[in-house]
Amino acid sequence: MIKKWFQNIGPGALVSAAFIGPGTVTICTLAGVNFGVNLLWAMLLSVMATIVLQEMAARLGIVSQKGLSEVIRSEIKHPFVKQLVTLLILSAIVVGNASYEAGNISGGMLGLETVFGDVTMDVGSFSIHTMSLLIGLIAFVLLYIGNYKFLEKVLITLVILMSLSFLVTAFLTKPDVLEILKGLFVPKFPEKSILMIVGLIGTTVVPYNLFLHAALVKEKWKTKTDLKHARKDTIIAIGLGGLVSMAIIISAAAIPSKEVANAADLAKSLAPLYGNFSTYFLGLGLFAAGITSAITAPLAAAYVAKGCLGWQGGLKSKQFRMVWMVILFLGVGFSSIGIKPIEIIKFAQVANGVLLPVVAGFLLWIMNKKALLGTFVNSKFQNAIGIVIVAATLFLVLKSILKVLNFI
Repeated sequence: MIKKWFQNIGPGALVSAAFIGPGTVTICTLAGVNFGVNLLWAMLLSVMATIVLQEMAARLGIVSQKGLSEVIRSEIKHPFVKQLVTLLILSAIVVGNASYEAGNISGGMLGLETVFGDVTMDVGSFSIHTMSLLIGLIAFVLLYIGNYKFLEKVLITLVILMSLSFLVTAFLTKPDVLEILKGLFVPKFPEKSILMIVGLIGTTVVPYNLFLHAALVKEKWKTKTDLKHARKDTIIAIGLGGLVSMAIIISAAAIPSKEVANAADLAKSLAPLYGNFSTYFLGLGLFAAGITSAITAPLAAAYVAKGCLGWQGGLKSKQFRMVWMVILFLGVGFSSIGIKPIEIIKFAQVANGVLLPVVAGFLLWIMNKKALLGTFVNSKFQNAIGIVIVAATLFLVLKSILKVLNFI
């Protein structure tokens, strides 16, 4: 039974691998340090919203045997609107993932340095972080092999490692179970917490994961009878991802000091209180979070470019490889010499913010088209939840854009 269950997990685990990146780890760390366990409810709601949207994306991929970007190209008939939406998607996902990739690789590097120490190499006037090159090389080899089943197994293993690392760290802090339950089920809005709540939602409900999921399920499943496996895979994997995020918040809430800016600081702060085990577990977790996102971000960008531009061929096609290689090389380059392309990241944040309600709204519209999905269209209940999520993402986009433009 366990073997059969493992055979039917995969795409959902890759989606979890994608959204639990260094950015998520950092946001959850700051949420725990600054607000304790009081914002766990926001993470719970975010995970539920993510499950609903990702289930729709998976259902669309299996029933239509098309990726989300391919469906957008075929279903939007007005040429100007089609070009505008395609440009927005390419800007947000391809440019966005290229700018975030340095952060993914740097996060994995921080995890390794937490355990093994800082390893740099001087080349002229530059200090090269060798751990960044190592993570980039691992990601390159795994993507170049171009075998979905192999990639899936590696990422599932890394997700399990990441999950165990963060959950064990949370357990080591001996949290108050009653306080955790209150944080989960009694919504609170501590002073100055609204942007953190928006951040927790924004780092969990990720636009590129909708494209990634719809594309990946076609690699795994081919028939509509597999929908039950896809649904179970989505709920379990994203639920586990949510548990990981909550474990990070709980771990960070145990720190009395406010001088914590990221997971590496959290590891150093936990060591005197809970022993070096906590440092090693947290370091491994951060490494796994970094490298999984360093693999899935270029992969998602390549799938999106393939669908938007109508390219043929699979994981081993020249165009597909060209996209993920460019994103990976940019990420390794920026990370290894410590450059942060702030303006590009700001642009990507705005583009992703605009894209989230657009894609959520489009997905909701497409999931009601009987010509495409037949009897697998959304139920009234799914539509009601979807409308609430679209409204929430509209609020999220306004907040995030105003924040990026320094209006709030």
